[in-house]
Amino acid sequence: MKELRIRVLAGVFVVAGVLSWAGARLWNSVGTLPSVPLAAPIVLALIAAVLLSTALSLRARFRAQRERRPGAKGVDPLMAARAVVFGQASALVAALVAGMYGGTGVFLLELLDIPARRDQALYAAFSVLAGIAVIAAAMFLERVCKLPEDDDENPPGAEPAA
Repeated sequence: MKELRIRVLAGVFVVAGVLSWAGARLWNSVGTLPSVPLAAPIVLALIAAVLLSTALSLRARFRAQRERRPGAKGVDPLMAARAVVFGQASALVAALVAGMYGGTGVFLLELLDIPARRDQALYAAFSVLAGIAVIAAAMFLERVCKLPEDDDENPPGAEPAA
């Protein structure tokens, strides 16, 4: 499984932000701009909490397994792989959504004198922060589930570099 790269997430965030900013300008020029939902930062924060709790649970179980504690519950490798895939997918979607709301929020900065638009800009800012929290939790989960032999740069069967 390939490791999630920050560059990819940053690229998705920037491209989504620029497209969202341009779309918001265009949409506002022809009509009314759709609102940023209040639920957006709440849902992203819940996803971040789920990812973080999963990572902390798996980390404790891995530690107990390594220390060979009596009664330690092992971690099914397939479950750990599913958790990592869930984290990676969540991080990619969070980068996309945070970029969308970030671009919309940047556009809304021009309209802060209107109270409704000020609230929308605030919701967009919280959505970006919650999206960053999802990405951070997903990266932590991926780090927790990384196997020690994944650190080797030598492929199996190759001689170690001197």
